[in-house]
Amino acid sequence: MVEADTVFRMGMRAFCLGMALLASPAAAFDLPGSGSRNWSDHDVIEAFREGTRAYYAGDTASALDGLQAAAENGHPAAQWKLGRMYQNGDGVQEDDLKAFDYFNKVIAAHAEDSPSSPQAPFVSNAFVEIGSYYLTGIDNSAVEPNVSRAREIFTYAASYFGDALAQLNLGRMFLDGLGGERDPRQAARWFLLAARKGQVDAQARLGRMLFLGEDIEPNPVHGLMWLTIALKQAQATGRDLDMVRAEHEQAFSLATEDVRRKATRLADQWLADNHAVVTAGQ
Repeated sequence: MVEADTVFRMGMRAFCLGMALLASPAAAFDLPGSGSRNWSDHDVIEAFREGTRAYYAGDTASALDGLQAAAENGHPAAQWKLGRMYQNGDGVQEDDLKAFDYFNKVIAAHAEDSPSSPQAPFVSNAFVEIGSYYLTGIDNSAVEPNVSRAREIFTYAASYFGDALAQLNLGRMFLDGLGGERDPRQAARWFLLAARKGQVDAQARLGRMLFLGEDIEPNPVHGLMWLTIALKQAQATGRDLDMVRAEHEQAFSLATEDVRRKATRLADQWLADNHAVVTAGQ
């Protein structure tokens, strides 16, 4: 197992080096006032802080100046934030290729950082975003759909960083046979890991699989339990509520009274025991 893990990480290291060399029109920015200035760590952090303050104050121009300066000097959170801004058209013109390039910078420099490091959440999410781009590709660019590569990227983020969204996406790919063999048991395993972290979609998908016995051993009690947990979390946030409610109503209508009672008790207990996880997810 150790040997296999080492080989996998070596493969991901080679992949990340290849990503760093990928040509992109977004590879460089002409930063206002940057010139040939030698930036200290303090300067970079201050640029990031000023950019962040300007962003939340609604001053997009100043936010871009600060964030770009920090990003060009290797600040992973600044690179990630700019990636999300260009991805969503948040204060800038939407540009998936620029977003891809910023996410790429993060993982090229920090792929093997400790999962407990301060920047780990940005790194793991950058992997997820890059993997998502490889699922669909980016129009009129060198980033073409590559489902196998997407599965490799999600696997790394899911296993090394324990990223819940990567685990959800990997579960979907195993369930649908995308990028490799179809394996519902592996899908359920990844859904379970994400579900324990409060990922509502994973909870609902796992619940459905267990309740109906879709390609795995049926367990109606635990299936309805996860669907109930997903419903209560969705009700608290409003996200995915209609989808989760429909899945829960279907299972609840088919369940016996005994299954309903046991599932409700287990769901309430899980929510009480995992209050911190649920709150963080909201």
